[in-house]
Amino acid sequence: MRALTVRPGEKDSLAVVDMPDPVPGDGEVLAEGLALGICGTDREIAAAEYGWAPPGAERLVLGHESLGRVRSAPEGSGFARGDLIVGVVRRPDPVPCPACAHGEFDMCRNGRYTERGIKEIHGYGSELWTVEAGYAVKLDPALERVGVLMEPATVLAKAWDQIERIGARAWFGPERALVTGAGPIGLLAAMMGVQRGLDVHVLDRVTEGAKPRLVRELGAEYRTGALRDACDGIKPDIIIEATGVGPLVFEAMANTAAAGVLCLTGVSPAGRHLSVDAGLINRDIVLENDVVFGSVNANLRHYRLAAEALARADQGWLEALITRRVPLDRAEEALRPAPDDVKVVLELRSG
Repeated sequence: MRALTVRPGEKDSLAVVDMPDPVPGDGEVLAEGLALGICGTDREIAAAEYGWAPPGAERLVLGHESLGRVRSAPEGSGFARGDLIVGVVRRPDPVPCPACAHGEFDMCRNGRYTERGIKEIHGYGSELWTVEAGYAVKLDPALERVGVLMEPATVLAKAWDQIERIGARAWFGPERALVTGAGPIGLLAAMMGVQRGLDVHVLDRVTEGAKPRLVRELGAEYRTGALRDACDGIKPDIIIEATGVGPLVFEAMANTAAAGVLCLTGVSPAGRHLSVDAGLINRDIVLENDVVFGSVNANLRHYRLAAEALARADQGWLEALITRRVPLDRAEEALRPAPDDVKVVLELRSG
């Protein structure tokens, strides 16, 4: 089989290579790889910024945004040949920590978790792959063209789940939500906000093209300009920050409605210094009972919630999120971002 691989820590090592076909072990599903979503994490690993090969291996098979079709499955697993599936990314640490022991491996306390295509386990970027039946999630067959969006959707399924749990600390009746960033994470966040009946606004820099159109097709409002100006008009009860841009993060902290919830999903680069009025931000958060929290990764419950959200969504709208589909033999093109990209997908099947 062919697989998209890198030597972690070595620049310019990205290559599609031939590897032995995987043999499923006890309790494992064998799947034909259909598609692989490309995200910033893949680009950072390819740029040698981080990533870890499996112990004893020279190369790491990339890919954590999976979509596959079952070729064989263990008896009694709940999977059958032909089922459309995705594989969960993270595995609990071997100790395990208390969170991992309770199935909340997305909240691992000691950092000894492993991740497919990222940290010490081969990913899903190959023509064939195996996955433990307990870490595979079945999708509605109607999602074949868009099921590769499942993994990023889990990030937002978790974010919304936790927003609602935090809101339940007191009476919670949100009406308006602001999403900063109209990439795949921001757009899926907006979609799930609309599904909840909220008045959703999305803030981004571009003024034309796919992003504004996709937001408007959701029934949400697209905004450009300063975050403070956008918030003055709507005073959001919820902000989901999906850019990781430092100034936006701090502006968002000071611009929710009273008892507002700010969820940070974007990862900011380190080493950049900002001047902020920390006292004013602290005052606003304390006096308004605001909450600021970060969210990353997802556990099995969030995968199921994401599958439900995708099944309820307009399939044409979801397919429009995928702005480029690139064959495996041109994988390097997929990892080079283009100005009009929303989501880039690598097609793993030959022909």
